[in-house]
Amino acid sequence: MGFHRGFRAAHEARSRGFGYPPFGPPGGFGHGPGHGHGRGRGGRGGRGRRPNVRNAVLALLTERAMHGYEMIQELDSRTGGAWRPSPGSIYPTLQLLEDEGLIVTVADDSGGRKRFELTDTGRGEAEQAAQAPPWAEFAPETVHSWHEIRDAGFQAMNALRQVMQTGTDEQRERAAQVLDETRRKLYAILAESE
Repeated sequence: MGFHRGFRAAHEARSRGFGYPPFGPPGGFGHGPGHGHGRGRGGRGGRGRRPNVRNAVLALLTERAMHGYEMIQELDSRTGGAWRPSPGSIYPTLQLLEDEGLIVTVADDSGGRKRFELTDTGRGEAEQAAQAPPWAEFAPETVHSWHEIRDAGFQAMNALRQVMQTGTDEQRERAAQVLDETRRKLYAILAESE
């Protein structure tokens, strides 16, 4: 495989969420199918289960007022990266909750992004959601393994960046071959569990 093809494959993988930040999980928290819906294997419930964005938003808002991006960051952090909802799933949910009268927007003290907080009407449903928040579906060992995978991914991408910046053409060609082989081995791991 030529250098340019290998680099293009690495770029495409990164654009689907498998590169440096954010380093998305399998199933597509980048730009591929299932974007932002939690189709990874992270939860206790097994494969293909989508965490409930509505309940997650309500549960988070029982703690404090937040803006949408802050919610995405919180969910990413609380699941060790196993679930990072996309703006395309968070913001329509916020709009729906606002239309239902469960949340309202409030001005940020710094005049930046608008934050959301619960209304009196929404507090009851939110407190119920907070008793079993969707991020609790991710077992501690799953969160721990995601941290390890993300760390390994960041380190691999840093090494690749060094090769791209300071390596010779021959070293870059070899790096592209390593990436291609790694990609095939990762797919082979998935195939074992089918």
